[in-house]
Amino acid sequence: MTSAKDGYCYSFPAVRGLQAGKPFYIATCPLSTIPKIFMFDEHEVPPELRAQRTLNKSRIPEMVRYLVENPKDYVFSALTVSVGSNVDFVEASQGEIPNLGTLRVPMDAQILINDGQHRRAAIEAALREKPELGHDNIPVLFFVDEGLERSQQMFADLNKYAVKPSPSLGALYDHRDESSVLARHLAQEVKPFKGFTEMEKSSISSKSGKLFTLSSLKQANRALLGKGAKEAYSEDEKALAMQYWQAVFAATPEWQMVLNKELSPYQLRQEYIHAHGVGLHALGALGCALITAQPDTWQETIKELRKVDWRKANPLWANRSMLHGKLSKASTNIALTTNALKQILSLPLSPEERALENQHIPNSEAFHG
Repeated sequence: MTSAKDGYCYSFPAVRGLQAGKPFYIATCPLSTIPKIFMFDEHEVPPELRAQRTLNKSRIPEMVRYLVENPKDYVFSALTVSVGSNVDFVEASQGEIPNLGTLRVPMDAQILINDGQHRRAAIEAALREKPELGHDNIPVLFFVDEGLERSQQMFADLNKYAVKPSPSLGALYDHRDESSVLARHLAQEVKPFKGFTEMEKSSISSKSGKLFTLSSLKQANRALLGKGAKEAYSEDEKALAMQYWQAVFAATPEWQMVLNKELSPYQLRQEYIHAHGVGLHALGALGCALITAQPDTWQETIKELRKVDWRKANPLWANRSMLHGKLSKASTNIALTTNALKQILSLPLSPEERALENQHIPNSEAFHG
């Protein structure tokens, strides 16, 4: 190992700390320096000789777009790196402020990224589109490397207890994604979602008093309005979503019974399809087809939902919402559930939807309504 005193160095304002008896350093680095200092070069090195996973390049464009589109309002968490060299730490003010000073890292030191290689790649690409981002800073957590084995263990330890937030919690806290904003608004203002939407978890326990998850409502709205993940919503579309779900509520006696305390949420989930994500998503997709086909009369047609027997025991849902006696929210099952609802409301199936019916629904179980 070389010493930072023996040659040219990078210098960073930093704070020194101790963890497991070993020093680490938290430094502030300009974004412009990140691609130059922290290299990530796989060169088809086998996994056993790497300290990181391979770069998933499909993740980069979305991260770049996030940086470029939100230059005044983005947040990137710290990079964690291992330095394959001795480093020097010069305390400020002759030690008057302990552990605050300047970290000096040799320019020829090997620096491995233990956590944050996708952020590093996104920063590099974003700087090509928006060079002024280079003046911003990002925190970097430096560890003094003790070899490949230690770096690999650090990667394993850093990711072992990382838990991705649930889709519902992500939707609850995401103020940029318009579909999340709309879902939150409906959950707070519209029956049957008001008071019956699980805002944090993406599954509902048997004892819960909730009916729907925020993530399911978000997906149902996208299906209703025919929107992709990043598309914007007009005020008219938001108003239409409110209007549609209110009309569905008025045509769904079981939902009304829950709100009137005549039926418990637990009973509804146990016995009925439309207390689950597959039913809600199918209702959203139904609304898209209905409003497109009948823009002026859909509110009258939606009343026909009262005819639907939503019980899981109804043979209509076999091989649609139900597979081997259990609910399935796979895209094919949502589409087949939507097909059944369309036929109940006398809406024609497209050739693709008809082909899906022929492929998955046995003749003896085909819809004849």
